[in-house]
Amino acid sequence: MLGENMKKIVAIVRPNKFEAVKKALIAAGCSGMTIKEVKGHGRQMGITERYRGSDYRVDLLPKTEINMVVKAESVDNVIQTIISAARTGTIGDGKIFVFPVDEVVRIRTGETGREAI
Repeated sequence: MLGENMKKIVAIVRPNKFEAVKKALIAAGCSGMTIKEVKGHGRQMGITERYRGSDYRVDLLPKTEINMVVKAESVDNVIQTIISAARTGTIGDGKIFVFPVDEVVRIRTGETGREAI
């Protein structure tokens, strides 16, 4: 089945780490990606900041979402590349999700499957 040969990787990273992640992925041979600016929180449930003497809670923090479809044998390398470029060692570094992909179709040529990635 084709889904076993292709995976979708969704990485949520700090916005200030996106350029480093992008450069590392391109250097690793992963040039196809889609990027979104998103907001969210994980276990830390946001942060508390002080502004003009008052504390306020920011519970949705800005993040960058990177989406890509890769060949299954590239998943481990892509994950390690993202971790190496995005890790700061502090809470809020992000998450990586991996999903099976049943099919890919290149609109321009009609190519399908792994050849269309």
